[in-house]
Amino acid sequence: DAGSSVEEMEFSWDEYLEDTGATAAPHVSFKHVDTSLQNGFAPGMKLEVAVKSDQNTYWVATIITTCGQLLLLRYDGYGEDRKADFWCDIMTADLHPIGWCEQNKKILKVPEGIKDKIPDQEEFLQRVVKGACSAPANLLEGLHRGKNPLDLIAPGSRLELQNVRDSLEAWIVNVVENVGGRLKLRYEGLDDSDKFDQWLFYLDPFLHQVGWAAQHGYSLQPPSAIRSLKSEADWQEILKKVKEEEEESSVPTDLFKDKPVIGVHSFSEGMKLEAVDPMAPFVISPATVLKVYNEKYFMIEIDDLRPERTTSQSYICHVNSAGIFPVQWSLKNGLHLSPPPGYPGQDFDWADYLKQCGAEAAPQSCFPSLTSSDHGFKENMKLEAVNPVDPEEVCIATVTKLKDSYLWLQLEGSKKPIPDCIVSVESMNIFPVGWCETNGYQLRPPRKAIVNKQKKIAVVQPEKQILSSRAVHDGLKNQELNSSDSVVINGKYCCPKIYFNHRCFSGPYLNKGRIAELPQSVGPGNCVLVLKEVLTLLINAAYKPSRVLRELQLDEEAAWHGHGETLKAKYKGKSYRATVEVVRTADRVADFCRKTCIKLECCPNLFGPQMVLDKCSENCSVLTKTKYTHYYGKRKNKRIGRPPGGHSNLEVAMKKPNKRRKRRKHFFVHKKKRSSTSVDNTPAGSPQGSGGEEEDDQDESELSHSLAQDRDKRKRKLRTFSFSDDENKPPSPKDMKMEAAEKLQLDSNPLEWSVADVVRFLKSTDCAPLARIFLDQEIDGQALLLLTLPTVQECMDLKLGPAIKLCHHIERVKLAFYQQFAN
Repeated sequence: DAGSSVEEMEFSWDEYLEDTGATAAPHVSFKHVDTSLQNGFAPGMKLEVAVKSDQNTYWVATIITTCGQLLLLRYDGYGEDRKADFWCDIMTADLHPIGWCEQNKKILKVPEGIKDKIPDQEEFLQRVVKGACSAPANLLEGLHRGKNPLDLIAPGSRLELQNVRDSLEAWIVNVVENVGGRLKLRYEGLDDSDKFDQWLFYLDPFLHQVGWAAQHGYSLQPPSAIRSLKSEADWQEILKKVKEEEEESSVPTDLFKDKPVIGVHSFSEGMKLEAVDPMAPFVISPATVLKVYNEKYFMIEIDDLRPERTTSQSYICHVNSAGIFPVQWSLKNGLHLSPPPGYPGQDFDWADYLKQCGAEAAPQSCFPSLTSSDHGFKENMKLEAVNPVDPEEVCIATVTKLKDSYLWLQLEGSKKPIPDCIVSVESMNIFPVGWCETNGYQLRPPRKAIVNKQKKIAVVQPEKQILSSRAVHDGLKNQELNSSDSVVINGKYCCPKIYFNHRCFSGPYLNKGRIAELPQSVGPGNCVLVLKEVLTLLINAAYKPSRVLRELQLDEEAAWHGHGETLKAKYKGKSYRATVEVVRTADRVADFCRKTCIKLECCPNLFGPQMVLDKCSENCSVLTKTKYTHYYGKRKNKRIGRPPGGHSNLEVAMKKPNKRRKRRKHFFVHKKKRSSTSVDNTPAGSPQGSGGEEEDDQDESELSHSLAQDRDKRKRKLRTFSFSDDENKPPSPKDMKMEAAEKLQLDSNPLEWSVADVVRFLKSTDCAPLARIFLDQEIDGQALLLLTLPTVQECMDLKLGPAIKLCHHIERVKLAFYQQFAN
């Protein structure tokens, strides 16, 4: 949205998975990542190792297992006996490839422990070394010793990259960055220009070591996209320079030994198929084999029937390329096939289309088996994935659909929202949870906290369809549900939609601005999941999330009729957890929502299964924040001072603060600890008890009396009121001194001011631009007298300068109140 941006927050996969109830895709599903983690040594490899008892002699040992730069070795001759296995560090141990002792005139001698088992040393060595795989010499000696092979692809290294958009010619690329094997590549000759940079995993079949093109009969030519940037003479000079520096910037050939082998295809020009454009992998479209280069490579083009088209979407494929399917594959798998642009009508039919084009469909035999059930991915699993529109971005991804060996991924947190991406389970652009953190790369956090630059109020912006994936998981596939529907899923009731009625009275705890930013509804879906999501949104929409969490938490003394869920709140760098009771069945949802609203002292219709279209049935629009004493909340205890002790199951995930100085009494009234009999059964919209207006007057009388008692203590300094909160007790601001010339004369008692009166007063001061906030927050005279510098900063999110200026006028009102009306 305009004027908004993603707030930088520290992202934790553990917390995210716990909050969403999702699971991470298994690490074994990402074969390319497993390959990249290999250190070049493999079990079964042999090497020559110095004998511990005699450092001047060596013996052949076999690698049992590896762990980073550590190797577990066993001397040959021990067979299956593990008692003499030993660990050694590649960087410090005396290790060498097979044949090193012979070349360097070193002695190979059987260790003492197996001397009796090897009567003929020469015959034994010939037998064990014959056909054995030696550990790589370059990883045991020289500059590369002990290094992960992947680290040898350092910035400045050169590789050759085939041009996959319009030809098979290759050109040299420089490695700009290596992130866990994912390489940022820049064409040789472009120097510092990053316009044509590409990101590829080092095992990509179109990426090769320098010299590959010459060995396989391909020419080295800059791609057409950059060819015009320099003259032909300049390009030849660049090529000459690369060949001179080949040894310095070359990458070991061993690194590419695990690249996928490209097989032989059987496609012919003109054949039709279905394909996903790798540059925009969001839809499946009809495509045509445009050109066949050789037995390994062919070019396909996404069909476009518009006569005025000026560009084409074509790219080079091989038999194992992802995103190519036989004709009718979409139909057989219940997927939508996007008709070619310019196709007459909406209903695409392959038989008619083939007849119209005079073409044949590529036979099934052209495609390798697409079915793969052992990949380990399941719906709703989480992973990390590259944004195909902006390859710099790696985002949180959710598996929303699986078909054969393909995934549909929903990306979260991308700068620009994109549709679900279609990727192969063997794609090298997907990674396991935690991959970015492990490799020091920025993972795009979910689009959760949004900062509005104009109002500067931190709000929660959830996904538009919060529970869509969960609903699918629970069996609500492709079902349209009305707000009042309750459907049976797996024998259990499903929660109907829960609506947030933004116009209703938000009460003292919830920020009306943040409530307005919430989605219109959540659900339908599993009752526990939907209600947990609703409560989490409400907590995040509070002035003090920790306070709302405390109000919602399960009462230890109350009867437990539902399901306990752990919810979290964060406030001022502290984390809070508490157990909250939610109901399991749809028939109890409406009552649960109403009672939760009563706990939060807001309109009972603020959220629930009923949508408020025009006027709320509770007539809550007439209320202001100081009326919650009698409406929608429990009856308040009139005792002024600290509330009783906090609840026991609210856990603060930080060290307890130092004991603070004793504070004077506060005038903000807190609720007592809730008991099982404290649920408000008073009809909403009417005052609790009898004589509601009398009680309202009594409140004002008591507050005036209390203020009068305190007047004598404020001879030189003004005492400010503050909200008391167990979790956060802001320090009192420095009292403001009033100049005689600024003395204020009030025409009416500020205790009786309405919201309109407060707004009118502010508009008469130099804080007039802030009047809108007071109107939105429904701050009347009583609430105005309770405002302090900390609460102004917290609730209105003002910077220190404007907050001090505002508090200056509030203090003037307080002073005038004491002098004119407190008696």
